[in-house]
Amino acid sequence: MPQARTLTSDEISGLRDELTSGGTPTVWFTATAVGVPEGRSGKVVALDDPAEGDFIQIRPAGSKDVLSFSAAEVTVVKPPRKRKETQPVAAARTPEPPRAAATAPEPQPAAPQPAAKTREPQPATKPAPAADDTSKSAPAANRRKPKPPAGATVILTADQAGQWNVEVSTGKKRVLRPTPVSTSAVAQAAKSLHEEVAAAVEPLLEAAREQQRERVEQLERQLAEAQRMLHELTE
Repeated sequence: MPQARTLTSDEISGLRDELTSGGTPTVWFTATAVGVPEGRSGKVVALDDPAEGDFIQIRPAGSKDVLSFSAAEVTVVKPPRKRKETQPVAAARTPEPPRAAATAPEPQPAAPQPAAKTREPQPATKPAPAADDTSKSAPAANRRKPKPPAGATVILTADQAGQWNVEVSTGKKRVLRPTPVSTSAVAQAAKSLHEEVAAAVEPLLEAAREQQRERVEQLERQLAEAQRMLHELTE
């Protein structure tokens, strides 16, 4: 198999853009990949800082582990399939011409055979112990240890209208974009986390309550005005 082309800076940028949009791009391992056969595919799950060396986090096909690789160990170009070698067809053999039957010699009197000696039973030979197969331990030695998962970051934000949003990131990848959550859920979470968290969130919750009170009072005034106008029209 010809040597596969490794990742370029443009291809790394393309992988990062696909991860940001929520995709899982596919790459193939080259001959320089350690612990993974050449031509095997894998799914990219994260990209770290290229200065770290093995900054590409990949889950090889058929494995649940996420391993770290460098740009020289993978490529985005799918390798061609190996062609099966055709076995040469054995040449047909030309049948030999039949030989003339030889004249059978006259039978001679059989010479007396000596009595067969009784052989003593020999002890069974023990098989030699098989040598340790050190080649089986080679892949285990080259196998990479899975990288521990990156920590998670949870961010709660509130806008001027009192609407709360939550977003979640693992490492440098954002897994949940800002999503609205109820004010009551934020209040319960703040109380269960820590009293200082509850104290920091309470002014924002109180501002949201006051805003809702003003809205209720405004709606009540509008309702009273509408009832008055309706009463005047029905007299």
